[in-house]
Amino acid sequence: MAKPRMVYDDDCGFCTWCAALGVRFGDVAAVGFGELSPDQKARLPEDWRSSAHLLTDDAVYSGGAAIQGVLVRMSVAFAAAFWLLEKIPGYDRLREKLYRWGADRRDWWGKIVSRDSL
Repeated sequence: MAKPRMVYDDDCGFCTWCAALGVRFGDVAAVGFGELSPDQKARLPEDWRSSAHLLTDDAVYSGGAAIQGVLVRMSVAFAAAFWLLEKIPGYDRLREKLYRWGADRRDWWGKIVSRDSL
């Protein structure tokens, strides 16, 4: 099985910082938008530049689901927390709203934490 690929906006310092954390502490590899292979691009949704993604051998996760997938691979504590959260009705909608809220403020987050490259 190939290591899951975290697909991120490599023009965004905050996104790059997040990807670096995923690589350092999780069982994922990072692929910036500018480094995607044609096969990887073909697996992504049509609006793939609007969010982060997690590519596994058999699935594609986007937005909040992608970030959750990376966090689960970083710690058993995250895995347990998300296992519980998944039991709450409406959690997936809330997760995606929170992801979009954070993603829409990437410039602001980048003033706090940022990284130029992996």
